[in-house]
Amino acid sequence: MSEPKHIKFQIEDRVARITFARPPLNVFNIAMMREVSAAIDQCAHRDVVAIVFDAAAGTRAFSAGVAVEEHLPETVFQMLDSFHNIFRLLTQISKPAIAVVDGPALGGGCELVAGCDIVIASDRARFGQPEIKLGVFPPVAAILLARIVGEKKAREMILLGEMIDANEALRLGLVNYVVPSSELEPKTNSVLAKLRENSSSSLSMTHAALELGAGGGDLDSALEKLENFYLNELMKTEDAQEGVRAFMEKRKPVWRNR
Repeated sequence: MSEPKHIKFQIEDRVARITFARPPLNVFNIAMMREVSAAIDQCAHRDVVAIVFDAAAGTRAFSAGVAVEEHLPETVFQMLDSFHNIFRLLTQISKPAIAVVDGPALGGGCELVAGCDIVIASDRARFGQPEIKLGVFPPVAAILLARIVGEKKAREMILLGEMIDANEALRLGLVNYVVPSSELEPKTNSVLAKLRENSSSSLSMTHAALELGAGGGDLDSALEKLENFYLNELMKTEDAQEGVRAFMEKRKPVWRNR
């Protein structure tokens, strides 16, 4: 793995840490997502009890989502493939994943939170799927979110595109712990200490069993279907293209409802 430009990556004391370092908001572009995938791949055959995702000091969000400028027709396939590959790899290598969230986790950032096993959030964290405001939808959230927060709440979050705060995310089960920002690292260390007490291979086997029990074995085929729909149906609509253009032009979109 070459030296990454948008993330920091280290494996120490049986924990892999992938730190988002693309200020100010850790927006995932294709290059960054490929770096994340390469880092996850490095964990496949290592004695790792967990993969921790967090944000570098000085950035203002866990992640504000996937780069809107890469939703254009000429790059949307690579964008989707790069993002979804993160989830495919997490499923394939079957290591417990932990998100440490201090600030907003929106769009793809919220989807990554949904894809993690344990989420530790500060009391100033916020979560949401605002893709509908651009005329598109979040494929990973369309699969995973209802399993976590329930069908009705997932539909509300995706269809309205509104944010929820950390305490609401805790109540819904999207988050496991909410602590003050100053206690994020101690709480993370406490959780990691408990994981370090266990066999990494047993954790991987147990994680795989949990995925099977949750229907996670169908994720790849579901993503394939949603990718096809996203690329061949959604991205051909006028409103999906209008939403992206309006965002880039810093104006309110004019929906044509087609």
